[in-house]
Amino acid sequence: MNQNLTPETIDKAIAAFCLKGTLRSASPYGNGHINDTFLVTCDLAGAEKKYILQRMNHSIFQNPQALMENVAGVTSYLQKKIAEKNGDPDRETLSVIQTKDGENYFEDSLHNFWRVFPFIDNTFCLEKIENAGDFYDCAVAFGNFQRQLSDYPAETLHETIPRFHYTPSRFQDFKKAVADDPLGRAASVQPEIDFALSREADTRVLTDHLEKGELPLRVTHNDTKLNNILFDNETRKALCVIDLDTVMPGLSLYDFGDSIRTGANTGAEDETDLSKIGLDLSLFETFTEGFLAGCAGSLTPLEIRLLPMGAKLMTYECGIRFLADYLAGDVYFRIHRENHNLDRARTQFKLVADMEQKWDEMTKIVARLSKQF
Repeated sequence: MNQNLTPETIDKAIAAFCLKGTLRSASPYGNGHINDTFLVTCDLAGAEKKYILQRMNHSIFQNPQALMENVAGVTSYLQKKIAEKNGDPDRETLSVIQTKDGENYFEDSLHNFWRVFPFIDNTFCLEKIENAGDFYDCAVAFGNFQRQLSDYPAETLHETIPRFHYTPSRFQDFKKAVADDPLGRAASVQPEIDFALSREADTRVLTDHLEKGELPLRVTHNDTKLNNILFDNETRKALCVIDLDTVMPGLSLYDFGDSIRTGANTGAEDETDLSKIGLDLSLFETFTEGFLAGCAGSLTPLEIRLLPMGAKLMTYECGIRFLADYLAGDVYFRIHRENHNLDRARTQFKLVADMEQKWDEMTKIVARLSKQF
């Protein structure tokens, strides 16, 4: 926990929000690395009422006000959509608790920014895929997120991290890191640099389609990992998409691609034995089927056709970000051992290469499944 977060600071933050009941406790919660998160428990007429309190990391998200405008706008829209379908908006999406001043966040005297969500009981998160059914349900949830927000005016959202998935910009950042080479590391990783540079033409494929108006601008989650889904304890079905800090205008292909990158890889993101790294075509098919089912016809034919490119490009983009950070001296991604970011870059590039080898199979899978929806 941040050393500046004393019990008094936390209590003052809690007191700023419209919570029901009398405060019983507030304790650190979860294993997130970005925000400071607390489980707040209140007594309400003899029962427990629980909330999630978070101090937003405004060194990463430098405009918390804009971030919370995005989150509040999207969640309130989702609540209406879910209610219209006779769903349970209290469990199937997050909702923002307002402060006593009617705001979506609270800024304290130390310039900490706080927010509160109701705690969704009887749910769990998965850190890794335990069976293909879980991955399918995850895909349906992220596809459903796309469908529910398909008519939300994406252009009204703020870019909480500017040009987050704008691959041409990431490529320019990578080339600058190679040119600057402050620690003299470039010479020892020339094969990895050459791999990245040789695929420059790919970096503009999606953005060119967007800029020509051939792909729709959509509301995107931008962090579609398995552990950003709440599963229901009783049904074990995906229930709610969480961690909406990176909700921004973007391309549906970003969300699809990042899920494939993280979920259909046969090895860990930082695996040092590259023989263990590859694309699991069975999991690729599972996720593609679930994603298309969740989207339920809301994607355009071009979006569907470019799903394999979304997977490849998000993997490549992450690889050049890891390699650029290694060259710069590991200043962005947290590392736990020497060459950690280099290992991460190598796994991403190995996965890209394997996708290229399996490109025909990927495109055939997408074409076949697209006929079902």
